[in-house]
Amino acid sequence: MKQLSPAATSIVLATLSDLSPAPLASESQTRPSDPWSSALITAARAQIGVTTRYNGAYVRLSYPNGDVAPETGVCTDVIIRALRVAHGLDLQQSVHEDMSHAFSTYPALWGLSRPDANIDHRRVPNLRRYFERHDQSLPISDRAADYQPGDLVTWLLAPGKPHIGIVSDRMDAQTGEPLILHNVGAGTREQRFLFVYPITGHYRLSSDQSST
Repeated sequence: MKQLSPAATSIVLATLSDLSPAPLASESQTRPSDPWSSALITAARAQIGVTTRYNGAYVRLSYPNGDVAPETGVCTDVIIRALRVAHGLDLQQSVHEDMSHAFSTYPALWGLSRPDANIDHRRVPNLRRYFERHDQSLPISDRAADYQPGDLVTWLLAPGKPHIGIVSDRMDAQTGEPLILHNVGAGTREQRFLFVYPITGHYRLSSDQSST
């Protein structure tokens, strides 16, 4: 399979802005969550109305704690920003350090010969591998109740278009399906989305795991 350059990957990511977001739930109910998950959800929800655009362009970032402009970003930036604000976890640094020690275990999809702290943590396949390597994976399920507030979920929207979001503490009042906090093309939103596309990963961080 032909490997994509960072520039080509940016083009693929940018096309996500053409996807129509899933409908907002008309009514929602709140379910209890532990303090760690509640803080993560609150930090993600605070991005609604701030991050209003989707842009997958390759950007050179400061290190550590580098970020693109708050009004824009990709799906991974929702998770990156929420973890930094809620728990002081910098995925940019964590993923970069892990890749520096075990580069060959990460997906070889972009034709790179070494880690790139500007983009590695903003790629869903890399986050999936990072969570797997730190024992944060859970089984994929078709039962809504198995997805708890604060869990991370990944999907495949189309070939070459992975996606990630945070499970909310709110759920659709009619279906009981938890809402998802994510950016799928129109900025950070909280929507019914969990079973719209095929799920590829389910992860649960915690107060002790997030520091690894």
